[in-house]
Amino acid sequence: MCFARINRLRHALAFRLTLWYAALFVLSATVVFVLFYLLITSMIRQRVDDNLLNQYNEFTAVYRLQGIGILQRAASLQAQTVGEKKMFYRLFYPSGVVFSASNMTYWKDIGIDRWVVESVLRVSTHRFVTEKIPGGHYDVRIIYARIGSSIILQMGYSMADEERLLQVFKQLFFITMSGLLVLAMMGGWFMARRALSGVAMVTRAAQQISEQDLTTRVPVRHRHNEIDLLALTFNQMLDRVQNLVTGIRQMSDNIAHDLRSPITRIRGLAEVTLTGNASNQEYQVMTASTIEECDRLLDMINTMLTISRTEAGVNPIERTPVDLAVLAKDACELFLPLAEDKSVTIGQQLQLAASVDGDQRMLQRMIANLIDNAIKYTGEGGRVTVALDPGTEGMVCLTIADTGIGISAEDLPKIFDRFFRGDQSRTQSGAGLGLSLAQTIARAHGGWIQVQSTPGRGSSFCVILPTVSHRSDAGGSKT
Repeated sequence: MCFARINRLRHALAFRLTLWYAALFVLSATVVFVLFYLLITSMIRQRVDDNLLNQYNEFTAVYRLQGIGILQRAASLQAQTVGEKKMFYRLFYPSGVVFSASNMTYWKDIGIDRWVVESVLRVSTHRFVTEKIPGGHYDVRIIYARIGSSIILQMGYSMADEERLLQVFKQLFFITMSGLLVLAMMGGWFMARRALSGVAMVTRAAQQISEQDLTTRVPVRHRHNEIDLLALTFNQMLDRVQNLVTGIRQMSDNIAHDLRSPITRIRGLAEVTLTGNASNQEYQVMTASTIEECDRLLDMINTMLTISRTEAGVNPIERTPVDLAVLAKDACELFLPLAEDKSVTIGQQLQLAASVDGDQRMLQRMIANLIDNAIKYTGEGGRVTVALDPGTEGMVCLTIADTGIGISAEDLPKIFDRFFRGDQSRTQSGAGLGLSLAQTIARAHGGWIQVQSTPGRGSSFCVILPTVSHRSDAGGSKT
């Protein structure tokens, strides 16, 4: 159990973020320490070099003013004052022969570097070198310099005190860093858990949703951060999913209801025909009725498939320039016999030439559905008007208006839903898919359908579509 909990913690995002935070903290602190350490080391070495150089300048002045004897006494006195284990000096000739030196018991392993001596003689200046006493733990900073024309000064300074200071600095740094690292990990863990608390809420909501609870929503804290944006997006997705699930359930109920009637009729016809002494002609009537009902079922199923595939973008639209006025005229001529049978007049106002970029077959079906509905719900002596008007901003409006029964205000928002049929339309044949298909086709072409209706006075459907020039201009502006 403990191992499983540790394993889950190891894979937790908050734990990994804490490790990343701690690693970055350690890395940045190490870089700062190294830079600071190098700076302090450089400053200490520069200070030692300045002291050695100042001492050399004093020795040079003593030599010039009072000679070699006073120089020797001054150098010896300086070494004794500073400390024989802290400082030493040698005075020797360029040949390497030493003629004066401090107590070298502690410094006996420090020799004379001939290469540095030759460099000093060649350029007539001083040189600094760093050496380590054999068996010792500290460095020695040494200056080689020329005094007069034939004397070389070698003077060394132990950096034991300075390096002890650096050791104390390093120890304090590591002790401080250990404490800060613990605090950083605790702070990182707290901030990671706090930052991911919104993600945890989304996770809990997703778990509840997986248990068929689509009403759950992620609370939004209104902090205007990424978690709020994630929660809002997740809630919008849930709204969409819930609407889709509700729509699927309603559609399933509608499909079951609308399929039951024709299937019941088919079964009833078959049962009546088989139980009676049916003649050959009655069998033919039953067969014809069965075929008619099957055709109605197939048409409804094909319409549903067309709507679903068009909305999902499965069926790509083959766009070509289509004259909307010509399509509307052809549709009016096609439905003219049906209108004459009901004594309905079809008026045309299609003088405007409007070319749209779309699928001719789908646009024909959209217009046909709208004109068929207008004739179906218009009584004898009524009128259906098909008009084409220019819209705004490169759009065109195809209006199919009738003087029929109209649509009630409560049914108006639902008329484009699948299988919806108002109370007044249930006396007419149909499955309630025509307007839904028309709206789907209009949206697939970048447009939409607007409707205005007054019960008892008629309805007006306006199909708004972008023209060819508007679509090409919009496309050109994007590239």
